[in-house]
Formats: sequence, C-alpha cells, structure tokens
Amino acid sequence: MHRQRVLARTLGLATAVALAATACGSQKTENTGSASTAPSASAAVTTPESSPSSDDKPAGDPSASPSASASSASPSASPSSSAASSPSASPSVKAVMANGDDSEQVRELQARLKQLKLMSVAPTGFYGSKTTAAVKSFQSRNGLTASGSVDAETWKKIQGLTKKPTVDELRPPTVNEVDAPDPRCMTGRVMCISKESRTLAWMIDGKVVSTMDVRFGSENTPTREGVFDVGWKAKEWTSTIYHTPMPYAMFFSGGQAVHYSADFAARGYGGASHGCVNVRDKAKLSKLFDDVKVGDKVVVYW
Repeated sequence: MHRQRVLARTLGLATAVALAATACGSQKTENTGSASTAPSASAAVTTPESSPSSDDKPAGDPSASPSASASSASPSASPSSSAASSPSASPSVKAVMANGDDSEQVRELQARLKQLKLMSVAPTGFYGSKTTAAVKSFQSRNGLTASGSVDAETWKKIQGLTKKPTVDELRPPTVNEVDAPDPRCMTGRVMCISKESRTLAWMIDGKVVSTMDVRFGSENTPTREGVFDVGWKAKEWTSTIYHTPMPYAMFFSGGQAVHYSADFAARGYGGASHGCVNVRDKAKLSKLFDDVKVGDKVVVYW
C-alpha cells in the first residue's frame, strides 16, 4: 500500500509538470526554484527584454511591429548604435537614452513627455517607437537635431520645460480602467482577472490592494476562464516549448500562469500570449509575486 501511494504521488507530479511544459506559450513555463529546473543558459542570453521592439502599443495599433522572435535582439537596438546610425546625430555626442533602453530614467522621460502632451500612454520604462516619435517631435519643435535619441542637450531642455514627475505620474495604477470585481473575488485572497477591462486586481477580503494591466491568449490559444488556485510559483522559468522567459510565474491552470512579459511591455496589445496572463509592469508583478501564496484563488472572467 505504501508503494502504491508513492507511485500515485510520483505520477501526479509528473502529470503536473507535463501540463506546465505544454500549455503556455511565448513566456516561460515556471519553476519551483530548484537548481535542477533552472532556465537554460541559452534562454537567459536571448531574453526578449533586450529586444528593441516598439513600446506600449495600444490594442489594435496598426503600427505595432510584432517581432516573431522576441528572444533575439537586433544589433541595431543598442543605445550606442542607435545614435551612431542616425544620419542627423553627431557621432561625437553619446545618447543619454535611445531606442531599446529599458530603465527608470526612460520612465521619467516618458512621464515628462506626457506632461508636454507628446505621449498619451502611461510610462512603461521601455524606449520604443512611441517614445522615439515623441522625442523627435520635441526636438523638431525646439530647434534640436531630430534624431529620436535623447542626448544631453535634449534631456536638459525637456527637464527645463517640465516638473519632476510624481509617483502616480511615473506609475499609474493601470493604463486601463479596472473593471468591477466579479462576486467570486469578494472573499479571501484573490487575483481577480477581467478579460473585459484587461486588468488584474489583487484583492484581500474584498479590498483592492493593487492593480495592473494584463493581456491574454489568442483565439487559437485562449486563456481559460473560471475559478482556480495558484498551484505553484517560480521567480525564474523558461518555456520548454517556446524557450522564452516567464519571470514571476504563478501557475493556476495546467501550464497557464500569470507572469511578466517583456513582449507585452514592448508591444502592448499588438501581441498575445499562448494562454497565459501577461503582465507588463515588472516592478508591480514582483511585489505581487512576493505577496501571493500557493493556494490563493485566481478568478478569470468576462
């Protein structure tokens, strides 16, 4: 009898791992954090966070430029080559910020550009096509070389015409307006995920603690709806099928998980997952990952 119970537990664990390894797509499938299941070296090198894709694309934006291989970075994406390859940029002037950068300084730049009505979306910290276009517009209006990269002169001018961004300006709760919580979210500890508003609300006993924007799977690989529990978590993991990262993964239905997506941060709603719930604000998700416990409820609803 003892051997039968051991065999049953072993088969159950193998089934769970198999599900996680096959369900979710372009992001990592998650890990329990053990050394034996750490992401492969190749996946760590080819993280999509280094891809200079376009930033914060809204839903249906025709200008979104999907990069089918989010894990392969283009050599032209580095800040130095971006500035050097621009015909209007002086090779002697090093860009402070440029296409492909991902930093808190970029987030501040975006917040200041939003103050100047040159950007309409919330700051993401990723320097892509929208930020490049806004910088070019600012430079043209102010008699500066319209390179699209921020050199020292451009940055000084932007700072002089704006005020230091507030915390809310730097990190608005969400780009999307949070939906009314599903009744099933009103008790206990719940990740309340609305497909209609494309938001995730972390709730404890009916009170919203934090919110963030999310996106879902495509028509062919839909995110399942219903009430689930967090089965396991992994701060670092790589999809065994798509070989792409899934940081801060919290699995709730087979291989479907809530996790950070650099592709979502870069392209916004111009792309989709393979069934997982993508989050684009890494800092917020990192805090949520620490707060959520295995066994906490997940509600996915329209």
